[in-house]
Amino acid sequence: MHQTGEILINGRKETLAFGTSAYVTQDDTLMTTLTVREAVFYSAQLQLPDSMSISEKKERAEMTIREMGLQDSMDTRIGGWSTKGLSGGQKRRVSICIEILTWPKLLFLDEPTSGLDSAASYHVMNRIVKLAHQHGRTIIASIHQPSSEVFELFHNLCLLSYGKTVYFGPVSMAEMLFATNGFPCPPLRNPSDHYLRTINKDFDEDIEQGIGSNSTEEIIDTLVKSYKSSEICKQVQHNVLKISQQKRGPLEKKGSQASFITQSIVLTKRSFINMYRDLGYYWLRFAIYIALCLCVGTIFHDIGLTYGSIQARGSMLMFVAAFLTFMAIGGFPSFVEDMKIFGRERLNGHYGVGAFVIGNTISSIPYLCFISLIPGALAYYLVGLQKSFDHFIYFVILLFTSTMLVESIMMTVASVVPNYLMGIITGAGIQGIMILNGGFFRLPDDLPKPFWRYPMYYIAFHKYANQGFYKNEFEGLSFPNNQVGGPPTITGDEVLRSFWQVEMGYSKWIDLVILFGMVVVYRLMFWGIIITVEKIKPLIKDYMAASPKKSSMILENPSSISSQLEML
Repeated sequence: MHQTGEILINGRKETLAFGTSAYVTQDDTLMTTLTVREAVFYSAQLQLPDSMSISEKKERAEMTIREMGLQDSMDTRIGGWSTKGLSGGQKRRVSICIEILTWPKLLFLDEPTSGLDSAASYHVMNRIVKLAHQHGRTIIASIHQPSSEVFELFHNLCLLSYGKTVYFGPVSMAEMLFATNGFPCPPLRNPSDHYLRTINKDFDEDIEQGIGSNSTEEIIDTLVKSYKSSEICKQVQHNVLKISQQKRGPLEKKGSQASFITQSIVLTKRSFINMYRDLGYYWLRFAIYIALCLCVGTIFHDIGLTYGSIQARGSMLMFVAAFLTFMAIGGFPSFVEDMKIFGRERLNGHYGVGAFVIGNTISSIPYLCFISLIPGALAYYLVGLQKSFDHFIYFVILLFTSTMLVESIMMTVASVVPNYLMGIITGAGIQGIMILNGGFFRLPDDLPKPFWRYPMYYIAFHKYANQGFYKNEFEGLSFPNNQVGGPPTITGDEVLRSFWQVEMGYSKWIDLVILFGMVVVYRLMFWGIIITVEKIKPLIKDYMAASPKKSSMILENPSSISSQLEML
């Protein structure tokens, strides 16, 4: 549906400053490895301005936790698939805590009681009502099937059915509208259940058996017409006109959020802790790397300097460059969960894409170094590659860079394909193509010139990883020549040129620099795709939309939960 119209705040057309409004999504997208205290405090450091001290932000976070009744669960981890943590109601309150840290004037809640039992629903909504009274906030919530106790907490009610406003006004007056039109609420029945049952036309037969012969569509039309001619509707329209004419001053401006540097530091700390506690992020991969490198080390153990070791060396190094780095896609599901959290926090303007990329990159470096160094040392010395320490350091740095590059590719994939299963399949396909034309399975000179040699061979990072590993290992070595009529020995340089067809016009350090450059390029691609999608998606929706309908929304200056939301 294509919607047109305008949104007025106190009769003015203005952009809400950061911290003026907040939106709590239906799903509780939280970092499961953090405790309640950590989750809210990190969010406070991201949202609250640098003018506040760390102690003040910590005090604000703990006060907010107490306001939502979570003081006994402060040091409990939120929990997820791997560990048991908070209940559904507690998670919902944590989500609300994170969004009310800036004390927003307007708080939008999307089905805050979904998935909660009646007791948890009441406690969540009761806390929200108390916050509204204490701090003078407007709370606007969409809610399905509230209990009678929860329903009584609301001051105003807006009933919608298939794009039509059936009722908007005080909760107490809704029952009179239904009763005067022949649809009274039966005794001892929850009014909200009665209203929704009456205006829901998905199950017309059941409705008709309980109410009469009228179809639900006719009932809705009757109620809509009755509401439009009622005094309640006239009062609403009068209030809308009054607000529009008053043109009060703009809403109070909130302090700016934390600076880019502060956000980057906080996100780095938070991501580092999450990676440490999430077994699936790096620790499981570390165990797999150890097992694979032990396999490589024992299969190619003490490879020696025979003529046959030329092929064996190349195969072992190709496995490291291709399949060890391929395992980096194992952390993709955990990164997709991070992306969900980023999407929710980005939606409310907590921080930008740049801070997220920097935080994720810096926090992953120690773990990537660790899983490159220990397994790499096992494979390197068990196989018996060049003994000098500088050759080993280059081997580890190249493995580290290649692994980080694969993670960067998967970040780019995640920005386009957010579903982790589709993302793994897509990432594995991209990697498979790169491995295939990386210069091992088909030597560079034998690759078909169009597409595979130019440009795919030069786009595939395995070209530079393989050549870096080959140059690091073969340069300076010599092997006995088994070919009849040839010289007794063959040098490593000759092997690189003739056997592996390596480009010898530049050193192995240039290959390393190119790989580092690719890491930067893919991370910038991730940043650019996120920014582009945010800007283009609304344009695509507008282009694809049809059946334009006029809509307008006016918000009165918020003073309590009873402040009005008019939808025309």
